[in-house]
Amino acid sequence: MWILILGGLIAGTILGIVYLAARFSKFSIVQKAAKERRIFCFALGLLPVFLVLLGTGMVLGPINGEICILHMMVIWMACDGISKLVEKKRKKEFTRYYAGIFAVGISAVYLAWGWYQANHVWRTEYILETEKQVGSLRIVQFADSHVGNTFDGKEFLEQVKAMQAEHPDIVVITGDYVDDDTSKEDMAAACEALGTLETTYGVYYVFGNHDKGYYGSEYRGYSGDDLIAELQKNNVRVLQDETVLLDGSFYLIGRQDRSEGQRGTERASMEELTDGLDEEKYTIVLDHQPYEYEEQAAASVDLVLSGHTHGGQLFPLNRMGEWLGIDAKSYGLERWESTDFIVTSGISDWAIQFKTGCRSEYVVVDVKGMLQ
Repeated sequence: MWILILGGLIAGTILGIVYLAARFSKFSIVQKAAKERRIFCFALGLLPVFLVLLGTGMVLGPINGEICILHMMVIWMACDGISKLVEKKRKKEFTRYYAGIFAVGISAVYLAWGWYQANHVWRTEYILETEKQVGSLRIVQFADSHVGNTFDGKEFLEQVKAMQAEHPDIVVITGDYVDDDTSKEDMAAACEALGTLETTYGVYYVFGNHDKGYYGSEYRGYSGDDLIAELQKNNVRVLQDETVLLDGSFYLIGRQDRSEGQRGTERASMEELTDGLDEEKYTIVLDHQPYEYEEQAAASVDLVLSGHTHGGQLFPLNRMGEWLGIDAKSYGLERWESTDFIVTSGISDWAIQFKTGCRSEYVVVDVKGMLQ
């Protein structure tokens, strides 16, 4: 599937380059410079396209240059279409290429806003009620920090300070804390930042599909075990198909990631993880990928916290994972039977530094239950 997505991205980018070059060649300044010779007009039209592609690619990474080209192409096509409709309505062609002017302006504003939504972190709050005797519990959750992309290890401390200001009872990290491009120095600095958190019940972490690395420990200079050691050194408890009872009032279940199957190991089922648990106690599941909703609802857990989807990332494809059956949900809160599911858009990004269909966030969940 990823090969098809990558192939589609490359094909779309090539089509976008050709289309945008043809559009830029329609500006009068380009036509005058080329003396209205079509080949020279097209060649000059390529110049701003390559400036966008290469400039954005050099600053933000190659894939972000492609994202810019694709967005510009779609926006420009929409502006051209609207312009044609207006011309047909007024029965007269425009003397200037207003569609192109609007397309460039709208693209610049739209992409700048998408970059800001990816690189600025918001606070998202959910209030849940339960009849179980959990009292009042404040959970701060974050996922998909991919340290080193929109902030490095030292800059991550500012996000930790914001989460500390929420006065959390517990902080949970639902995967993709780092990835293959996170340096060892950034990983260590980010873990050290987590060590400054002060909570009632502690800080807990589960692996995502990127955390152990896809290219081996030699590529980035540390392994999944090294990450565990650094987290534990900073008072973060790593849960790998484990269940812990906290304060005698609620369970926390930390799952291995679904990607373990691709690594040759299998994770425990929800039935196995919940076997023998006191059904009167509130149960929270940390599961990086929002996928096994039916099994989790059947296990009668109370709350499942996930990440992985990045909120769908880009409009209008922000529910693509649901459409393709890859994810049960792309973003937000949903209730299945007696189970609440929350999927966060993530506190950062992987490679793409634009969020046009959502925004970066950490999540605050206030659980209001019966007093013991």
